[in-house]
Amino acid sequence: MADLMTPPAPPKPAQEHAVALFGWMEYIGLPQLGLDQVKAKLDTGARTSAIHAENIELFDKDGVEWVRFQTLPDWDNPHVGFRSVEAPVVHVREIKNTSGIPEERLVVKTKARFGKRLWMIDVSLADRTNMSFPMIIGRAALKNHAVAVHTRKTFLVSKRPPYSREEEPT
Repeated sequence: MADLMTPPAPPKPAQEHAVALFGWMEYIGLPQLGLDQVKAKLDTGARTSAIHAENIELFDKDGVEWVRFQTLPDWDNPHVGFRSVEAPVVHVREIKNTSGIPEERLVVKTKARFGKRLWMIDVSLADRTNMSFPMIIGRAALKNHAVAVHTRKTFLVSKRPPYSREEEPT
């Protein structure tokens, strides 16, 4: 018979999902595009993700539309030059640029590595020459992945490569 004086155990709390905390600036890997470290701004105010792309060429590969472009993964690192990238085109999407003007952009789908985590994201191709970062990660790429972005801290899941502007050799 149970002891009537012992209070019942409190209910167990529901299992919470661990939320990963990312910095507002991180180095992102895009292994399917052959890019180990792309300097990216994580911006939950932006819906879509975009990577800097120049010399964009469409071509056919086995009946599938592909795109070839050049990108500069890290504008601050003098040791990193332009990289040539090829990927299948997922679709063309109308996206508002930073001025709010709609423009049609090619979109590719690729795996993205955020620290030790890896998942698929859509990335639009855009000339980001006048932007501070070669890549922006929008909220659609982070949705459903238990991620929070710290608005004041950087590089929480990635490391700066040697000789970036933040760490010039002495």
